Amino acid sequence: MHNEKGALRTRLLSERRALPAEERERAAEALAGHAGALAAAVPAGEPGVGTEAGTGAAATVAAYVSVGAEPGTRPLLDALRARGLRVLLPVLLADNDLDWAEYTGPAALAPAGRGLLEPVGGRLGPEAVTRAGLVLLPGLAVDRRGLRLGRGGGSYDRVLARLERAGARPVLAVLLYEHELLERVPAEPHDRPVDLALTPSGAHRLG
Repeated sequence: MHNEKGALRTRLLSERRALPAEERERAAEALAGHAGALAAAVPAGEPGVGTEAGTGAAATVAAYVSVGAEPGTRPLLDALRARGLRVLLPVLLADNDLDWAEYTGPAALAPAGRGLLEPVGGRLGPEAVTRAGLVLLPGLAVDRRGLRLGRGGGSYDRVLARLERAGARPVLAVLLYEHELLERVPAEPHDRPVDLALTPSGAHRLG
């Protein structure tokens, strides 16, 4: 299983690096254009959910700043804030777990380890993610069952486990390029399914 996951990760990372910069930029802008669909995907009445224009919308969104050839999130972060949503971003801890801080705009991001950009605001603690109505997850692929292939670092496996322990049920969405929505990815018993794949063409319900 580990060999199968490793081979698929290697192929997908290579395909991402081969994408022209112009295509990556177009994808980032297209993802930002679906901010409203993301907000409306959260059922009204769920914890951490408010209402916007009469539809269910996440009062708090846990997101991340894309790096390298990942599908670009920066326009999306600003689009979510423009809709009045509170956006939390991760802060990588020494043990590879994630703390969280509020995103207040591009000027409030600072370089951190491993080429990451992190918010400079006050730390809210690892449990802050449990109060989000929508959690955006990085990934390399997801399949039609909702099973996600991450990069293998384990940080977001901890996030998902923390949500489960807290009884939190936010909408889970993975941001991908179009060709990374697959029929099947290799999965292990501890892998937790997600609800949505967000690609440049739109939000795809999974499971």
